[in-house]
Amino acid sequence: MNRSSLVAALAGALLFGPVTASHADEEPTRELLPFSRQIAVAGTITDSFEASAALSGVPASAMFEVLQAFATSIDLDREVRDGDSFHVRFERTFVAEGVPIGPGRVLWAELRTAAKGTVAIHRFRTRDGAEHFWSATGQATLAPAIRLPVEIVSISSGFGLRADPFDQPPPPPTAGKSGAMGGPMRTPPALPPGLKPGTITGETPLASSGGSSSYGRPPVVHSPYGNWQQTPRVTRSLFMHEGVDLVAPAGTPVHAAADGVVIGAAPNGRYGNWIRIDHAGKLATVYGHLSGFAAGIVAGTKVSRGDVIGFVGSTGRSTGAHLHFELLADGKPVNPINHPETKRGVLRGPDLDRLRKQVAQSLAERDREAAVAASFRD
Repeated sequence: MNRSSLVAALAGALLFGPVTASHADEEPTRELLPFSRQIAVAGTITDSFEASAALSGVPASAMFEVLQAFATSIDLDREVRDGDSFHVRFERTFVAEGVPIGPGRVLWAELRTAAKGTVAIHRFRTRDGAEHFWSATGQATLAPAIRLPVEIVSISSGFGLRADPFDQPPPPPTAGKSGAMGGPMRTPPALPPGLKPGTITGETPLASSGGSSSYGRPPVVHSPYGNWQQTPRVTRSLFMHEGVDLVAPAGTPVHAAADGVVIGAAPNGRYGNWIRIDHAGKLATVYGHLSGFAAGIVAGTKVSRGDVIGFVGSTGRSTGAHLHFELLADGKPVNPINHPETKRGVLRGPDLDRLRKQVAQSLAERDREAAVAASFRD
């Protein structure tokens, strides 16, 4: 064999393997390869959903993600009771001898409860390649990146232009609720046409309290036809409320809205006791009017989402116990109530259509399997 023939033969061996190999030789190897299969289980809950699913054969390691997903729409401790039912479909890998390997992966799960009705989650991959659980209606089960800092939320003042709360009559008393208002003031933005900068005039929702002095009352007009109270022309200060006021009793724990680093924690003018935390994605959160700070909360401290950082109070420019909460994006205030980072994702368009088809197929498959199982019992 000459040199060129030898090189060609070696190249062929590297590319295609020995010429004597056959497909039959590969069969024993294939039989030893791991394989995956889907398994569906159903049952009645006793003790807890997690324990009941484990008894039915769902790997405990695969349930962690499921429990987190369900927790966004149902209280698994209070709203799932003995006698409720469940269905779980999961995928698991096995070696040739049938021994399971790996943690397993739940594809979809359903809870039928007396307290909350039917709640289901479905694993779904969106067009951008992200895969996690969604409700059957297309709402993400992942918690939003930014959470609200108090557990029970009552908003006494929203984001946007408003009248100065210190230049208004006191709010009417309400049973057991604070009329908390206030917050830092900054330079007002441009106003709609017809409004002078810094003032609001006439009878408008912001100026309908009557009288430009705090807690003032309209003057009484005397005439031959009787006496009446005159509705005056009102002039009120306007300012941009760059956060939201969350009413809560004094001393209520305030939680970090997301993982981040404390930039400051100190008395800060009209904010009163103030905290700022910088987060990933050029986001920052600000907390004002605190009665005090949690232990260890100082500039430079790293905090995790949900950590207690302080307590609701009424320090600074405040008329009652509440938390002034701001969300900054690239240093500019945005509305924390409707910002995308504070809301769970929702599927739309083609992704929602594909999810609906997947849900329909999963339910049909579940019903077929249930029918087969019932025929064996009969």
